[in-house]
Amino acid sequence: MTLASSPPAQAPSYADRRARLAAQLGPDAIAIVPTAPVQQRNRDSDFPYRADSYFHYLTGFAEPNAWLVLTGDGRSTLFCQPKDLEREIWDGIRLGPEAAPAALGVDEAFSVDELATRLPQLLENKAVVWYPFATHPGLETRIDGWLNKVRARVRYGALAPDTQRDLCALLDEMRLVKDAYEQDVMRRASQISARAHVRAMQRSAAMLRAAQDVREYHLDAELLHEFREHGSQFPAYTSIVAAGANACVLHYRADVAPIRDGELVLIDAGCELDGYASDITRTFPANGRFTGPQRQLYELVLASQDAAVAATRAGARFNDPHDATVRVLTQGLLDLGLIDKAKHPTLDDAIAARGYFPYYMHRTSHWLGMDVHDCGSYVEPSEVGQISERKDPLSGELIKDRPSRILRPGMVLTIEPGLYVRPADNVPEAFWNIGIRIEDDAVVTDTGCELITRGVPVAPDEIEALMRG
Repeated sequence: MTLASSPPAQAPSYADRRARLAAQLGPDAIAIVPTAPVQQRNRDSDFPYRADSYFHYLTGFAEPNAWLVLTGDGRSTLFCQPKDLEREIWDGIRLGPEAAPAALGVDEAFSVDELATRLPQLLENKAVVWYPFATHPGLETRIDGWLNKVRARVRYGALAPDTQRDLCALLDEMRLVKDAYEQDVMRRASQISARAHVRAMQRSAAMLRAAQDVREYHLDAELLHEFREHGSQFPAYTSIVAAGANACVLHYRADVAPIRDGELVLIDAGCELDGYASDITRTFPANGRFTGPQRQLYELVLASQDAAVAATRAGARFNDPHDATVRVLTQGLLDLGLIDKAKHPTLDDAIAARGYFPYYMHRTSHWLGMDVHDCGSYVEPSEVGQISERKDPLSGELIKDRPSRILRPGMVLTIEPGLYVRPADNVPEAFWNIGIRIEDDAVVTDTGCELITRGVPVAPDEIEALMRG
């Protein structure tokens, strides 16, 4: 039995999601949600198709060239590809508009070929039109065209919407808190991804013990194999497999570089399962044994992650895990001599001057869900008007701060501190070219958080034991 073979106990109700959204639109409103287009890869090949997250969240429909229209009274209309036996021979079976209402629970469905004709009719006599801003190039132009057709009928008593609003503002809030079904899928995705990381770690050590030539792409292959072996449809993002100094490049991609005995390997990889992402980073010694300097920095990053995990709970702020991480990392960098104590004699001085920034230049967390960097505001909506200003000590830029989001049960975020040490005159040579990141996915609970990605170890002794196996 594969890891993903047991389906969730509770399937999502897309009709309930649509009803919740419709209740927020207003009585004289209409919402338009397109799915993603097919993307051409090269002259005669397309990228694997993946539906738009907003559209999929509301319909569960995975075919391209489809649109959902929802009105404030809760009525839903789907536009989809018509049945076409000749095209289905080449591209696969289509659901078709005749079968869509029963299969998807929408009120009515039409061929997408009728979109240009029917959309102006649906827009007529509505006051507000909602659609996702800045997500589909050309969407605003198409909506303007449909509205112009409505305005052309004003002599016949037609009214056109005079207000346009961003549908993302409503859907982002809905998607930010994951229900039981979503959490279950994300746990299963995390389980698959954790096994993929274990497989890559063990392959690295085994090939080096056998004196074989190990490349980054060998470990990437292990990840992809494990993802598909257990039912994942896609990698959630392009995997990072970075050997040695490559780990100091934050968005490095798996390539042809050799994996050498004595170096570290950083893998940032996760699968997507049924539309939901996982996101795991582990850093491990290629041969299965940390050197002294590698372990010193690794244990510092792990301690900072422990502090961030302890700060992640309902009622805390989104920034709290990052602040906890920065304090631990900065103190460790002072202790190891990577931050000059003569310039920054105290921990608070070093933090205020952002003395850690040359080694830790990204944030500790981001939302996770249907998208790897999932939707949802990082500012608390009820406090968005509270602004404080400060000058960045490094760039001199004036920054406006607003209160960060209050964490609630069901929110899912990553916790991913790191250190990236490049060669420099003021850096001890023993630490040169060491890049370390440790990333786990956390579901916020009433009492703390649940780390759903610990199927792959993080403690250095446990990593070494795993790689001996």
